[in-house]
Amino acid sequence: MKPLVLDGSNLTVADLVSVAREGRRVEIAPEALERVRAASAFLHRIAEAGTPKVYGLNTGVGINKDQAVTAEHYIEYNQNMLRVHCVGVPPYATEAQTRAVMTAKLHSLLGGHVGMKPDLVLLYRDFLNEGIHPLIPLRGSVGEADITSLSHLGMALLGEGEAVYRGRTVPVAEALGKAGLTPGTLGSRDGLALVSSNALGAALGALVLEEFRALVDTADLAYALTLEGFRGNVSPLDPATFRVRPYRGGIASMEHARQLLEGSYLWEVQAELQDPLSLRCSVHVHGAVRDALDHAEALLSVQLNGCDENPVVLVEEGRLVPCGNFEPLNWVLPFETLGVAAGHLSQTSVRRTLRLGSPRFTGLPRFLNPREGICHAFGVIQKTFTTLDAEIHHLAHPLSWDTTPLSEDQEDRGCNTPYVMLNLGRILDNLAYILGMEFLHAAQAVDLRRPPRLGRGTEAAHRRFRESVPFLDTDRELSRDIREARRLVASRELLAAAREALGSPEGR
Repeated sequence: MKPLVLDGSNLTVADLVSVAREGRRVEIAPEALERVRAASAFLHRIAEAGTPKVYGLNTGVGINKDQAVTAEHYIEYNQNMLRVHCVGVPPYATEAQTRAVMTAKLHSLLGGHVGMKPDLVLLYRDFLNEGIHPLIPLRGSVGEADITSLSHLGMALLGEGEAVYRGRTVPVAEALGKAGLTPGTLGSRDGLALVSSNALGAALGALVLEEFRALVDTADLAYALTLEGFRGNVSPLDPATFRVRPYRGGIASMEHARQLLEGSYLWEVQAELQDPLSLRCSVHVHGAVRDALDHAEALLSVQLNGCDENPVVLVEEGRLVPCGNFEPLNWVLPFETLGVAAGHLSQTSVRRTLRLGSPRFTGLPRFLNPREGICHAFGVIQKTFTTLDAEIHHLAHPLSWDTTPLSEDQEDRGCNTPYVMLNLGRILDNLAYILGMEFLHAAQAVDLRRPPRLGRGTEAAHRRFRESVPFLDTDRELSRDIREARRLVASRELLAAAREALGSPEGR
């Protein structure tokens, strides 16, 4: 894979994920590095002159903005600022999360509006390319700049703390030595520049956004296989109905379901006139989630390609402007909406699954029982997926407004941004379990019904599912089946099998 060239203005979620999850190397565009040098030189001139008053340069920070910092104490003050802000608590970010954070932070510096020393900026690149992944605690940030977590990353750039390097947790100094790198040194305002950023929340958001998109595609696949097991009506997939109500997300899920069901027996049977709403409205529900994902990604992209520093350095105008660019609510609110969207997706999957267990709707044995009167089959499992669904609905409640005024009320706002993203990750884990249990039911229903043909995509997914989870021919412990079904969903193996059958291994 070609290295990703970071220029300060064109980072996509997919780009960031490729660096985070696939280990893609990064380069810095020459013009971006020139902007970094110009902003750093601009700040250096002010530092030498001692005027004008600049927040975090020759003043304290937070409520201590009224305290002066003199030139002879610049470096000591910045070191102290970093150390005192190292108050985050575990768990620590995974290597993928850490790489996403470093990428987001590095890119935010390249617009030339921060003024960090160029050697520190280059160290972000080098850490990524050499696989030095500092331990970043995920908890402790109020989400109005992730200063309590990013301070740990900042100390790592100076050679302190610990990092995961080549599969082992080692002192950062040891990792730097083995990689042939030299620790960075602080300039007059680099302490604040290192910590003042929403890079943790934005990075976590990008990763869960990409994960959620894959789960929506997987939900389309689960629905399509359920429809075949149910012997459902395909009329809700008629493109003509979407031409008179053309929501983009709904059209995408409708087209995806039609592709998955290409060649299926369903297109040739006389089904019930109208199925339950959980089946009839599935692609509309999934489409609404897609639209919410698009909205969240659009606003997150502004964050990833902007500057959330305070003050903002405007070299061409010769100004530093105090501001509130670190306020993340614009993109945090859409992510909280995604929690609600996941609740609707989960609820719809749960109700489809319940309908599959009812002979009143399917004509199949109750609870998809292969030996009625002897086995229980999929009756008790209903408690598990409905409980996980209830958890999702609870977790979807807003978190961004539950903060406390701090620093003598000077810092009286917060958004809990990393918490919002981690919470959405918990929701998605539950959703993977729920979709996995829908696949358990859908595959069982298909095997009991024994239709003449499945769709090209659904047949491939069903075959891959049965390679790992056998037909339930008698009662057994289902917890193992549930875990394996969840793994097949989360690893995207079912989706990959369907995509390969459709000739689109990278997506629809």
